[in-house]
Formats: sequence, structure tokens, C-alpha cells
Amino acid sequence: MPEPQPPASPAPHAASASLAWKTALVSAGMLLSRVAGFARQWLFSRVFGLGIEADAFGAALKIPNFLQNLFGDGVLSASMIPVYARLVKQRGQAEADRVARTVLALLAVMTSLIVLAGVMFAPLFVDLVAPGFEGAKRELTIMLVRIMFPGVGLLVGSAWCLAVLNTHGKFFNSYAAPALWNAAIMAAIVWSRHDTLPRVAVATAWGAVAGSLLQISAQLPQVIQLMTRGWRRTRFTLTTDVREVLASSGPVILSRGAVQVSAFIDSIIASYLPNGAVAALANAQSLYMFPVSLFGMAISSAALPAMSAESHDTRSRALADHLISGQRIMIVLMVPSVVAFVAFGDVMASLLFEGGRFTHDNARYVWMVLGGSAVGLIATTVGRLYASAFYALGDTKTPARFAFVRIGLVVALGFAMALGVPPLLGVDRSWGTAGLTLSAGMAGWVEFALLRRALRQRVDDFNVPVNFLVRCWAVAIVAAAITTPLRWGLAGQGRYLRDLAILFVFGGLYLGGAVAAGAITVKELRRRLHV
Repeated sequence: MPEPQPPASPAPHAASASLAWKTALVSAGMLLSRVAGFARQWLFSRVFGLGIEADAFGAALKIPNFLQNLFGDGVLSASMIPVYARLVKQRGQAEADRVARTVLALLAVMTSLIVLAGVMFAPLFVDLVAPGFEGAKRELTIMLVRIMFPGVGLLVGSAWCLAVLNTHGKFFNSYAAPALWNAAIMAAIVWSRHDTLPRVAVATAWGAVAGSLLQISAQLPQVIQLMTRGWRRTRFTLTTDVREVLASSGPVILSRGAVQVSAFIDSIIASYLPNGAVAALANAQSLYMFPVSLFGMAISSAALPAMSAESHDTRSRALADHLISGQRIMIVLMVPSVVAFVAFGDVMASLLFEGGRFTHDNARYVWMVLGGSAVGLIATTVGRLYASAFYALGDTKTPARFAFVRIGLVVALGFAMALGVPPLLGVDRSWGTAGLTLSAGMAGWVEFALLRRALRQRVDDFNVPVNFLVRCWAVAIVAAAITTPLRWGLAGQGRYLRDLAILFVFGGLYLGGAVAAGAITVKELRRRLHV
């Protein structure tokens, strides 16, 4: 049956249905990518554990990933999509494509310079991101950085493809492509696994570069097919529209990149903590980023093109509808994620990473770090949706100002809680890693509060009812309380069976309880599962 045409000013339920469909496509692509990422992290942990080589690779990967996230996905999604979507609607596909090609040319020049600087000044980058590394660990990290930096340019190009595809409503391919990056790394680990660990780390770095090439290669054919002809005739001039993209990119680097900057600072501080801290932080962040990407980023990415295309007359009410719908979906999905991180973080870490050189004590260490991350999970995801609303309004400076506040708090609280608090409390220095993630979560809530207060002055009422929040939290806590005894009741059934049973029971109890409590209806659930 054909879907009915939406009215000129979409009702909240229409916006919700549209957002759910787009979110499902983004989530499906991200799910594939994240599953591949967990498989990579599982294999990596079994081979490297939390040893020196794992720390070196984690720190080395952080540098190109940080730059790619900062100058790639974050900037292009927020600065290029609003301009590109408006041009497609108002002035036609050809004009929009011309601007996009000009942006690509500028990106090629910029990333070439970044790659050259990264290879030449790798020791300086390592001393910046891991100042606590010394001796063989520092030398290995420098080597890995030099190998992986050329992949930055490829990944930034992949981010440009993502921006074009998203504007055309093509979400799945661009978000699933990173699965190829993970697959290439796993292939490199398997191929070299019998060599010495430093050599395996080097081979894994080359696998990351090959994966970057595969990732952009998977998107380019669809981009070329979507964009109109005129590649050879394009005049790369700094038009008003191109300058608008460039002007908005500066503030976006800070606002979109606040999470990446926060993680970057965490790695710097973690380098002063005992061996294994950087690797444990990376493992915890891979778990933490799963719901952030699958739910938070997916919803924000799906909503941004739609919000950007709204006319001036209907924008405020339309934005409010998108915000209400997005927040409801986020809360329903993120609340059980927070509770699960706190109650069953060791179960997750054991299921995904334990084995080989990764011990059960390592899994408990990751749980400790993950518990701190849970504090800021909801603030980070919903705050990203609020920032997308500002970008749709053409305001990139307001989120940037608040990102400054967040980064400042991450630095101040991170150093204090990671390096100062453990000695004061008389606990082991490894607890400082949990202090890092806890301080980042606290800073995230401050940024969330500032974004929400400023957005309330620009957009109609977008509050989510308090009783809806209470129902979600109550159901999640009760589900965790009922599930917890399975830790001991299934102790003799084998680790994998026990861990899977605990997570599935918790998820099933929460889902059933959410439906029973009216937090989500069966109709909404069916639509989410069958879009």
C-alpha cells in the first residue's frame, strides 16, 4: 500500500514516522559497522590483552581517528549538509553538486597537508597525545602513527561521501562502510598473529590503511551515480555558498568535536596511569560508543537533513516535533544502556573481550571505567540532537561556545579526578581511569544544560513529559534487579551462556516492561522493528 503524502506542516506523529525510518537506516548501517568493530576489538584483545603493544596501538590510532572525526564526519555533516540540502531544494541539483565538488577539492588539499605533517612530526604528535609514554612503547607508537596517518585523507574523503549520500536520503551504505575498515584490520591480525607482538601491531596498522581505502571505495560509486554530470566543467571558486560551508566549519570543529576532544584529553591523562589504562579506556569507549552511535548519532544524523530543509515559516514547530520524537526514541533506548553499563558492565566486557591475554580481571577493570562513562551517556546523545537543531537554524557558534566550556571542564576535572583523587582516597592509581570517564560525563551534563537553555529561546516547547522519564528509569532499574541473581544462578552454565542469558533477559524484561508501562506502544515497537 502506498504511503500517504505528508501535509505541508507535518504533525508530530508524521515527523516521528519519518525520523524512525531514517533512523532505522542509519542504525542498520551503524549496527553492521559496530558489530564488525566489536569483532575487531575482541580479536585485538585476545592477541594483545592490555599490554604495552595494546597501549601503543590505542594511542597511535587515537591521533588519526581524532583528526578524521574532527575534520571529517563531524564537520561535514554539520556544515555541508544544511547548505547542500538547501541548494538542492531551492536552486537545483547541479548547483548543489558544484558546491560539493569545490568542498571536496579543498578537503583534498587540506588533508594532504595534514598527512604530510603527521608523517613528518609523528614524535611531536605522540608526545602530545601520550606524554607519559617512554622507551620502547613510545618508539612503537611513533612507528604506528606514521603508518596510519595516510589513512586520514581517505577517511575524510569517506566523510564527504557520507554528507552527500545523507542529503540524498541514502543512509545505509555510508554508515555500513566502516565495517570494511574493521574487516581489513582483522585480516591483518589473523595474517600476522604468530609473529612477535610489535610486528603484529605494525601489520595491524597497515591493515587500518587498507581498510580506509576499502571504506571510501564502497561509497564512491553511489556518490558518482547520484551527482549530476559536470565534474570536468566544475570551476573551483570560493562562492558565497562555499564560504558559508567554510565559515561554519570552524565553530563546528569545536561543537561536533567536543566528544572527540574529550576522548583525546582522556588518552593524554591516561598515559600517566599504570600500564593498561589506555587500552582499558579504548575497550570501554568501544562499548560506550555503541549506543551513542547506534541511537544518538543515528537519530541526529537522520534528523539534520530534514530539519535543514524546513522553510522559515514552519521551522520552529517542525524542529520541536523532530526534537520531541528524537528525545523519546533516545530516552527509551539510552536509559537501559546506562543501567546495563552500571549493573552488567563486567558481563559485557567478559563476553566481548575475555580470552587469550585478556583476563577476567581485565574485564572487571573495563567495567570500572565503563561505569564512569555511563554518567554522561544520555547528556552526550541528547546534546548532539540539540546541536543538530542549532546547525539546522544556521547557528554553529552557540554550540561551539558551549563546547569550549565542556573541553575546559574535561581538562580540569580529568586531571583532578584521575591523578589527584585516587592518592587522596588511598586507592590504587588504576582507579584514575574511572575518574577520567566520570569527569567527562559531568562535563557533558553541563554542556547539555547550556544547549537546552539556549535552544528553548529559539524553538517551541520540546519537553518530554516527566512521567515518561520516570517510567523508563523505573522499568530499567526493576529489570536489572530481577536479572542480577542470574549471575550466581547460572554460574555453572559456562561464561558465554551465562553472559548472553543475563543480557537477553535484561533486554527482554525492559522491553516488555516499557510496553506495559506505556513508555513505548506495540505499534511504535512494530514500526521500529519493521521499517
